[in-house]
Amino acid sequence: MRSPFDILEAYERRSLAHAVQLPERQFAQDLWRGVGYRVGARRLVSDFREVVEIVPMPPVTPVPRAQPWLLGVGNLRGNLFPVVDMKLFLEGSRTVQQEGQRVLVMRQAGGDVALTIDELFGQRSFELDQEVPVGDLADGRYGHFVDRAFHADGHDWGVFSLSLLSRTPEFRQAAA
Repeated sequence: MRSPFDILEAYERRSLAHAVQLPERQFAQDLWRGVGYRVGARRLVSDFREVVEIVPMPPVTPVPRAQPWLLGVGNLRGNLFPVVDMKLFLEGSRTVQQEGQRVLVMRQAGGDVALTIDELFGQRSFELDQEVPVGDLADGRYGHFVDRAFHADGHDWGVFSLSLLSRTPEFRQAAA
């Protein structure tokens, strides 16, 4: 009499004997990948390693005497984090809040920070031959954070460094 383990082992052997080997998926070395989003009129992408997660806009509790771009404090799974209006910080005008609004959560020293965006485009991949001069994408305050750009789907995409943003003294000092 065969044990249940012997029966399962026999199933596995027969299954593996008939398994079709899938081709190994190789990713090109000359591909840049990130998360695409829009702030104001600019289409931006940030490296996957800089975005912790993308979540719906949490309820926000205002913080007295904070900079206007610091919307307040949000709560995600019991963790408190600041919620920053990225457009207000960079351009001086508020992000229009919409139903289904998403925020990018980035990590910085001391904890996560949520950044409001106008629109989320999701994963974007660019080949290195799609790289273009940054041009207008680096105008104004964006010049501190955008040093590279790609052209795809009829649009220029600025590579926005969230790690540089998190190390900017003004960004780290949200008290008014």
